[in-house]
Amino acid sequence: MDEIICCLNNASDILVTSHTAPDGDAVGSLLAMGLALAAMGKRVVLYNESPIPAVYRFLPGSERIVHEVDPSRFDTAVVLDCSDLARVGRIRDAVEKMPIVVNIDHHITNAEFGTCQLVETDACATTEIVYRLITAMKVPIDQDIATCIYTGILTDTGSFRFSNTNQAAFDISHRMIASGVNPFHVAQHVYGTYSLGRIKLLNLALDSIEISPNRKISLMSVTQNMLRETGTQLEDADGLINYAKRIQDVRVAVMIQEMPPENGVSQNHRRHYHVSLRSDGTIDVAAIATRFGGGGHANAAGFSVVSTLPELKANLLQLMSGVETPVGS
Repeated sequence: MDEIICCLNNASDILVTSHTAPDGDAVGSLLAMGLALAAMGKRVVLYNESPIPAVYRFLPGSERIVHEVDPSRFDTAVVLDCSDLARVGRIRDAVEKMPIVVNIDHHITNAEFGTCQLVETDACATTEIVYRLITAMKVPIDQDIATCIYTGILTDTGSFRFSNTNQAAFDISHRMIASGVNPFHVAQHVYGTYSLGRIKLLNLALDSIEISPNRKISLMSVTQNMLRETGTQLEDADGLINYAKRIQDVRVAVMIQEMPPENGVSQNHRRHYHVSLRSDGTIDVAAIATRFGGGGHANAAGFSVVSTLPELKANLLQLMSGVETPVGS
């Protein structure tokens, strides 16, 4: 941690980024880190390739997140919640060439990229690590930073329901509430309100669910046609996988999201898909994701692939029926 603090103290222009299709931890850690660096007087740009999901746009500083950037102007990049540098998207190669790349993450499959790393796989969320880093840098945690940290921990632990929930999750959340976080306010934004379009998208996504012959795997799909029909964006699919995960007897839930075609075209019915995997704790889905070039945790992982939808589903079902890797094996 001391090496990273030294790098950040010496940096002038800092790019802070997190993974594409960001979840609450990716957005929360991005904002908390960015606000802390700005409080240190650094020139900071917050970047994410994807639109920020509507449920997280209430977070302080979310309006500062840009989706286009010239990476050549920065001397330092802080990459958050990414198991691999490719997760930042199209600026990957430019970030890799920066003089200093700081890798802060909690995924067990982290590739240990960058000039210096702060990878803590026992952390409940990247925001837990960011909290400790900000504290070590002696930056006061105001209500804005606290709200971002609290939201990241709340969402990545599934409201303290997931197996990654640890003592730090509760300790840090307690401290963030003492710093001014309103838990009811956060919960209302994250869980309390859905647009009509999102409800319609949920209906279509539920209709798409397929169950494997042994009833242990559920597959849910969100296509570009569904998004057009409901007037929604891809970020509106955030969290829908939990419905597929909660089906009785299901051990692994799969969410297949069709990404917008590059240049507005696709070839031979092959499209770019992002696949999220969620386990009930009995199957190591990170081992499955790595087979497709992705990564994550034992209970939550993901990858991107170019394929046809039927081919992708068949490959997933074949792989998961043949490779059942118990957690801890």
